[in-house]
Amino acid sequence: MGHATRGEGNVGAATSLLLDALISGLLIGGFYAAMAVGISIAFGMLGISNIAHPAFILLGSFAAYIANSQFGLDPLLAGLAMAPPFYLMGSLLYRGYEIAFERRGTELIRGLAFFFGLLFIVEVVLQLAFGVDYRLVEAPYIGPTVDLGPFTLPLRMLIPFVASVVLIAGLQLYLTRTFTGRAIMAVSQDALAIQLMGASPTGIKRIAFGIATATAAIAGSFLIILQPVESSMGRDFIGRIFAICVLGGIGSLPGMFLAAVLIGVAESVTSTFYGPSWSPAVSFGMLLLALVVRPAGLMGRA
Repeated sequence: MGHATRGEGNVGAATSLLLDALISGLLIGGFYAAMAVGISIAFGMLGISNIAHPAFILLGSFAAYIANSQFGLDPLLAGLAMAPPFYLMGSLLYRGYEIAFERRGTELIRGLAFFFGLLFIVEVVLQLAFGVDYRLVEAPYIGPTVDLGPFTLPLRMLIPFVASVVLIAGLQLYLTRTFTGRAIMAVSQDALAIQLMGASPTGIKRIAFGIATATAAIAGSFLIILQPVESSMGRDFIGRIFAICVLGGIGSLPGMFLAAVLIGVAESVTSTFYGPSWSPAVSFGMLLLALVVRPAGLMGRA
């Protein structure tokens, strides 16, 4: 009798751990999607391998930290407030990239080296400005939780998840329902058609890269809500967010969101039952499997 009761208790505990891991992974997956959406636009729709995007996300985190610690601004509002300056920064950055690399046809290798260097420049600037100490923000929703029956949801994870869904849904509507959005989706495939429609391919790309960079400010505010940040942690996300974009399907925002949730859940379950040291291998394992089974990605065009 005692053995049976102990066995039922173990099963119940394992089930509870699994449910908690699934919910946590779902919420983390939403955050991963916010991080990856900028890469999905820049890399998937424009063909620009902006590996400096995680550094821009971290820059957004520190911008939210300054706004919160110095002016008492809510980190989510700080992320929204920083989106226009980040858009301008991205537009100017693409202008320089286009003049230096795209016009000369050297964007594939030299352009990649450019963004690689930019990644380290941003990291060094952040280290000089903030050191290597972890920084965090304060907000009324960072500590509390919400009880939904048997589930307990931390608001610091739930609010970024909801905001991520709104962000990606809004971008998807913009890309599919507006002239500029449809031009962004088509510009890397047929620049001549864009010109015949009366639009400038370079101007469309500049807008798109500005939007991709603006999302980094918002994702950065999500990151510092979820956890404290330090200046060199951006590199930890490079492989994961590119894996999400490829797994979901190049240039597909719905596919990217689905892939982010799948990877978030897989990492959370792996970390819960096998230890956190195994979780980084999950995203790359899923990517390799997807490339074998479905090279175009979950929702990519074959």
